[in-house]
Amino acid sequence: MIYTFVTHELRARVDWMGEKIVMTEPVLFFAATCLLCLLLLLQFPSSAQTGSGHEPVRYIGGVSIDPAPHDGRLRPTLGVANYQTVRANRTHPQRADGFGWTYNHAPVLAYWNDMFYQEYLSNPVDEHIAPGHTLLVTSRDGRNWTPPVVAFPAYAAPRGVRVPKGYHGYMMHQRMGFYVAPNGRLLVLGFYGHAEDPFGPGGIGRVVREVYKDGTFGPIHFIRYASHGKWNEKNTSYPFYTRSTDNGFVEACKTFLTDRLMMLQCRDEDPGPEGFYPVKGDLEALSFYHRQDGKVIALWKWSMCALSADEGQTFSTPVKAQTFTMDGAKFWGQRTADGRYALVYVPTTYSEHRYPLALVTGDDGIVFDDLLVVHGEVPPRRFFGRWKDFGPQYIRGIEEGNGIPPDNAMWITYSVNKEDMWVSRIPTPVRYRVEGPIADDFSKMETGGHIADWNIYSPQWAQVRVVDFPSATEKSLELRDEDPYDYAKAVRVFQEGSKAEIDATVLAKQADKGMLDIEVLDRYGNQPVRLRFDSDGRIKAFVDSAWVNLQTYAPDAWYKIVVAIDATPFGHFSVSIDGKNVLADAPLAEAVRSVERLSFRTGPYRDQPTRQTDNEKPHAPLDGADDPVPPVVYNIRNVRAVGSV
Repeated sequence: MIYTFVTHELRARVDWMGEKIVMTEPVLFFAATCLLCLLLLLQFPSSAQTGSGHEPVRYIGGVSIDPAPHDGRLRPTLGVANYQTVRANRTHPQRADGFGWTYNHAPVLAYWNDMFYQEYLSNPVDEHIAPGHTLLVTSRDGRNWTPPVVAFPAYAAPRGVRVPKGYHGYMMHQRMGFYVAPNGRLLVLGFYGHAEDPFGPGGIGRVVREVYKDGTFGPIHFIRYASHGKWNEKNTSYPFYTRSTDNGFVEACKTFLTDRLMMLQCRDEDPGPEGFYPVKGDLEALSFYHRQDGKVIALWKWSMCALSADEGQTFSTPVKAQTFTMDGAKFWGQRTADGRYALVYVPTTYSEHRYPLALVTGDDGIVFDDLLVVHGEVPPRRFFGRWKDFGPQYIRGIEEGNGIPPDNAMWITYSVNKEDMWVSRIPTPVRYRVEGPIADDFSKMETGGHIADWNIYSPQWAQVRVVDFPSATEKSLELRDEDPYDYAKAVRVFQEGSKAEIDATVLAKQADKGMLDIEVLDRYGNQPVRLRFDSDGRIKAFVDSAWVNLQTYAPDAWYKIVVAIDATPFGHFSVSIDGKNVLADAPLAEAVRSVERLSFRTGPYRDQPTRQTDNEKPHAPLDGADDPVPPVVYNIRNVRAVGSV
């Protein structure tokens, strides 16, 4: 096509496939302008297209969070299990890390040699205040974790090397921590720097050691010195990796250093000399994945993203993904075992109040929908420390190349309150709806194994698990709680409906302490039906803004509870226990349009902290936080539910 515009006469001549068309009228200016715009669009059809470098990823859902409740009123990702891997303990270090340090943060995850590996940073009290070291925990199944061991100790400089002026000791900081090399070696990595600013001129260098299959470590070496200092073997505490006599270890290190995408994760601490990395600007905490077409999506904090068509050699200019609301709590993305994609982040700009932890999913790694909650709990922060923000944050998964667990689930790791370490197991495909009635028989599940289709919140001192009780052939779901400031929680999603009938058989092993709240919830987390096994030996219901007694209960006795619900704005519910009607047509505690979840929880509902809670206001350690309380135990079996319109 040839096109010409003669402006002084406003004459347009178009040559279209050999046919000449001449138009001469003064009013053609508007038409000519429109034609020019159309031709330019045809010339550059994808200049701002979603999936291009102008918008690598997009969230198309209309759902956003309610900032008040900790779960954001999001629907849960079906079957997610949240497990605490490390619970900080200051006064009894042997129950935690062996040091009593209470700032724990920035975990990373790998799967190698049929084992999960979690690495994290730790300081005594505060973020970026010396000393600091890096620890490692492991697990065969993702539920039961070993005590922490030191991967990289607090740095001790060689004799005669002083801390530079303006700094206050040594600390560790790293955005990545594992590399499974092509030769099968597992490297664990960290970065030493000066407190309180280990970046750029404050850096010393990145260190590495091998993790052996028997769980022991090889010696520590520097793998790269910080670019902004004159660091070498003479003024640092560990030899350079090329000094190693283990050729396989040296080969693994060299491969890491030439892996463009893995190395790009190291940019935060040491941006390198000019031109060393293919991106510029304030970009932190890279996560990356490959789309179906082979292009690489790069994600950073604050919704920043970019696109690479050459394995990270070059990138499009990083841009802000405007449809993703987040702060600096990190942005994680990956391809899941079912061939789809998931992005995990904290969808809020409240930087000191980082909750809930949520995900979106998509088919192509470009367009994402269905914002769902993964971890919607914010327990009390037991220990004050500088910059210890509230909530689940700093999400990492298993980076491409660092192992694939055999269960087809997506595994992620994060800290809570920058105090305790957690992992989440997210079944794939990701779902949030259930169709048809449910009837859960725990006898068909593995003892101590994953609990299919249940959403589990399981702190170390308040565990949820399938147990051989009352027998190995008649198992039950157990909620065991000895945590003074947290609880165990198990939630079962069922088919959403304006009417529902639910029954479960419950046993309390005590009647003089503890509590078990049983709630029926709608899609937003509202609680129209609330029952309780209370500490005074009575089963209660919440009616007309007060707890009313239904009947007494005895320890070690099973009670079959049936709830019938009319889940309409002015609806009601009825309760029977062991076939006896104990409550009829009681008004709902909250007006709802439907219900879809059954929840069991060993503590009262919590709404603290709020978005107004000052995370920098000093406070003493919570009283008794380091000591378990006498345990309370509840067992559940034969859970059934059916919802209908």
